[in-house]
Amino acid sequence: MGYILRRFLATLPVMAVVAVVVFLLIHLSPGDPAALIAGDLASVEDIEKLRAVLGLDLPLWQQFAVWVGRLLTGDLGTSIFTQVPVSQLLGQRLEPTASIAALTMLITLLVAVPLGTLAAYRAGSWVDRLVMLFAVLAFSMPVFLVGYLLIYAFAIQLPWFPVQGYVRFAESPFDWLRGLILPCVNLALVYIALVTRMTRATVLEVLHEDYIRTARAKGLGVLAVLGHALRNAAIPIATTIGVGIALLIGGVVVTETVFAIPGVGRLVIDSVQRHDYPVIQSVLLLSAGVYVLINLLIDLSYRLFDPRIQY
Repeated sequence: MGYILRRFLATLPVMAVVAVVVFLLIHLSPGDPAALIAGDLASVEDIEKLRAVLGLDLPLWQQFAVWVGRLLTGDLGTSIFTQVPVSQLLGQRLEPTASIAALTMLITLLVAVPLGTLAAYRAGSWVDRLVMLFAVLAFSMPVFLVGYLLIYAFAIQLPWFPVQGYVRFAESPFDWLRGLILPCVNLALVYIALVTRMTRATVLEVLHEDYIRTARAKGLGVLAVLGHALRNAAIPIATTIGVGIALLIGGVVVTETVFAIPGVGRLVIDSVQRHDYPVIQSVLLLSAGVYVLINLLIDLSYRLFDPRIQY
């Protein structure tokens, strides 16, 4: 319990550094934020009034103090253009993004781990070469290109899935799942390639260990032996999945744009185009928090895979 508390407390300085970086990235970027928001037709007086309203006329350290104070009270600010609280905007957009992320990781685990294990078991065979060829192609193809190919093949030529859009789970679970299959498969290909290669490498190394030879000598079946090997290779695989979360956050933005899904990724694109700084700051901070939290949970899960690990 003490280790868990220490690891949790260790994430606080990380989030503090992230908050500083996010704040400085927005406020020290080229150009006057007030002028960009006001537009080309705004007068000097209008720009100065907008600067005062946004608090941009204050010293930088005071702006940061005000922003952090609001964050600590749960106030993410208000969108400059829609005048809607950022927390409300994120609440509206969170379901599509969370659905895509969860289904993508589920597809990745269900496909990549068996594929990597099979490739390791049949190392050097045509099965291994075919799996590795698929992994290289899947990792090399741009996400947006694969998305358009999937739309053309399975939504236009074969009208099995909708071209674009999102249906909420509460409205129709079937249409919700049907609308997510193409974007999730599109996004999952990169992670399937990454996890497959890592699974193959770690399982192949474990298969040469003495206890695996002993298990085979005792007459254990193939599935039982691979089960032992996979459990001992689980820690590097779990770490790879945690690292892949960073890729997932970026991939969601592209996927939501290609498939016109109103999620957090689309919200980021719209906010960047409009220079809606409160929304951009909140999304960046939230993404960093999710990434840190998931890696913390993966860190804590190591003992589930290997009881010899002592915290």
